[in-house]
Amino acid sequence: MKEISKVNADHHRAAANNRGRMILIADDDASIRTVLSQALTRAGFQVRSTTNAATLWKWVKDGEGDLVLTDVMMPDGSVFEFLPRIRRERPKLPIIVMSAQNTLLTAISAVEQGAYEYLPKPFDLGKMIDLVSQHRSESQNRKVLKDKNLPLIGRSMQMQEVYRTISRVSPTDLPIVIQGEVGVGKKLVAQTIHDFSKRKSANFAHFNIAGLEAHELSQTLLGDGKSQIGLLQECDNGTIFIESVDEATSSAQSRLFSLVSSSKTDNIRFIFSATRELGALVRESAFRTDLYHLINIIGLVIPPLRERIDDIGDLARLFIEKASESANSQKLLDKSAIAELANYSWPGNVRELENLMKRMAVLFPDTNIDGQAIAASLAEQQVQIVTNEDTGNSDLSGVAKVALAQLFVQYKGQGVTPHDLYEIVLKAVEKPLFELTLKETKGNQIRAASLLGLNRNTLRKRLTELNLQ
Repeated sequence: MKEISKVNADHHRAAANNRGRMILIADDDASIRTVLSQALTRAGFQVRSTTNAATLWKWVKDGEGDLVLTDVMMPDGSVFEFLPRIRRERPKLPIIVMSAQNTLLTAISAVEQGAYEYLPKPFDLGKMIDLVSQHRSESQNRKVLKDKNLPLIGRSMQMQEVYRTISRVSPTDLPIVIQGEVGVGKKLVAQTIHDFSKRKSANFAHFNIAGLEAHELSQTLLGDGKSQIGLLQECDNGTIFIESVDEATSSAQSRLFSLVSSSKTDNIRFIFSATRELGALVRESAFRTDLYHLINIIGLVIPPLRERIDDIGDLARLFIEKASESANSQKLLDKSAIAELANYSWPGNVRELENLMKRMAVLFPDTNIDGQAIAASLAEQQVQIVTNEDTGNSDLSGVAKVALAQLFVQYKGQGVTPHDLYEIVLKAVEKPLFELTLKETKGNQIRAASLLGLNRNTLRKRLTELNLQ
């Protein structure tokens, strides 16, 4: 009962704090307006709502409202066309932009145009109310976004969080650590942050620090003092992306700390990538504590592809379109292909998906790519991986892995799902084993049974079943 009373008290306190504050809602979806209006009213706010941007602009111009909550696309145009005017008219008026167009471009555009916050639809109503309740007035003075290219693709909630972080950190000069598995696109994220920053007209350079010693790192960043210039000079007022910082040697970590903390790098923005969590490495004494606190001001985690299944269709279609153009072919993915892609675990993440689409664009003979074709290609890929791993490895396990992988390719290609796979594999292994054993024992089944560690009657039964009598 005490907990319920506390919740009620908190609710009433919040409603009292919100009382008198006017929220302006602009959305052409009646259900969204109704839900927001009711929730905000219960939270103690006064609410006015409209279906169009023109009415919203009139209210703002007349001095109404303490916060604007608006959709992007409305019947009379995009709210992005009105945001600059609102910023000029009332620079301290907070604006929250909602959109079902959940792309990086929308998030970046919202912040660049002066929005206080961007939220993708569908949104969490409680989170929305908290955001409105906690808002503070703040002036925004950002350039209008010109670049209309979409470097990152994904409409999943996981990627929406990534977009929001990118939109907020891009205008700053703070160092960033981008963490994620191999193939998730850490370099692309770093490039995107640079491209949407005030440093975008300067150079963006990258290098992998894994395995470098201190003198090699110094030469990379400072040059050799002769003919080779360093990246610090090459990227003056730009961005340097240092990959695999979690793999840096102890000497390189020491040198990196000295360089990044020195005045020589004041006009450089540093972005780092790691596949492992740096905090854990610090606790294991595998990463310098002072370097960790110097570079890990902002952490950005890129989710693996298996955790953003909703994005696989969009990514695959984009990759197959690009690959088809490069291969001078026309390839289309049907629904069964997308479903097959969504069922795969993607250990190589986005990079693996892109490479698969490149391969399909070149090697698949038909225009329409279905699920069976995807399954066969993925199975062949696994055979290649296993074969490469076991090249030169003639032990029984390595040979068996290759053979079994090829067996799965065969069934995938035929579109067959066997229900007695164990028995099929057992027979395939037993027959040559018994043949060779009998050859070795010159047909003596007693010696063969002893060599195999089997009962003689069991061996005779299996030989009969395998037609080896």
